[in-house]
Amino acid sequence: MISLDEAVTARLESHGERFEVLVEPDAALAMKRGEFDGELEDVIAAEDVFENASRGDRPPENALEEVFGTTDPLAIIPEVVERGEIQITAEQRKEMQERKYRDLVNRITRNAVNPQMDDAPHPPDRIESALEQADFKVDPMEPVENQVDDALDALRPVIPIRFDTVKVAAQLPADYAGSGQAQVREFGDLEREEWQPDGSWVGVVEFPAGMQNEFYDLVNEVSSGEAETRILKDEDDIDTR
Repeated sequence: MISLDEAVTARLESHGERFEVLVEPDAALAMKRGEFDGELEDVIAAEDVFENASRGDRPPENALEEVFGTTDPLAIIPEVVERGEIQITAEQRKEMQERKYRDLVNRITRNAVNPQMDDAPHPPDRIESALEQADFKVDPMEPVENQVDDALDALRPVIPIRFDTVKVAAQLPADYAGSGQAQVREFGDLEREEWQPDGSWVGVVEFPAGMQNEFYDLVNEVSSGEAETRILKDEDDIDTR
C-alpha cells in the first residue's frame, strides 16, 4: 500500500450515493485508460470504499451491493476509478508535473545524442534549458512515454538532437573479467561475448546512446581503469582499442 500523502481521491456518484477510494495518481490514470496491469494492493492507500474519504465515513453495505453487486473493496475500487472522476488538488497536480518533468528529462538524456557533435550525449542541464526555451509544458495527466515525441518535436528547432542506440565493445583484463563481466553484460543488451586466450573477456553491449558516459564509468570502475572500449560501426568488428 501507499501512504495517504501519495494518494488521490477517485469519486463516483450513483444511485444517490457517493463512493470514494484512495489510489496512487498514475495508477488511477492508467485504470481510467484501461491500461493498469499492476497489483491493486500496491497502489491503494486503503483497502476500503468511503462515502467521504477525508472524514473516513463509509457508505451502507446495501448501497455497495446495489451499485456494484458486491461489498468487496478490491472489486469496487477499480470500478470507482474507471467510472468516476479523479480528484487532484493543485498541490498534487504540481507535484505530478514536476515528477513527470524530471522523468521526461531523464528519458531524453538517456536516449538522445547530438548528431552535430559526433553523437555525443546531451547533458541533462542542456535538455532542461532547451525545453524551457521551447516553452514545452509537461502534462501531469498523461504518461511520460506519450509525451516524449512531442518533446523531441519541440526540442529540434532549439538543439540538434536524435534518439539512437550505440554498440560498444569492452575488453576486461583477466584480473577483472570474472567479476566485472557480469555487471557489464547487464548494462544493456549483450550482443556478443568472447573469452580470450589470455583470460580477458570481450563483450559487445547495445544500449541507449545517451548512456555512454555511464557505461564508461561502469567499465572503468569494474576494471580499475584498465579496460579498453570501442564504439562499433560494424557488427563484425569486435576489436577494442
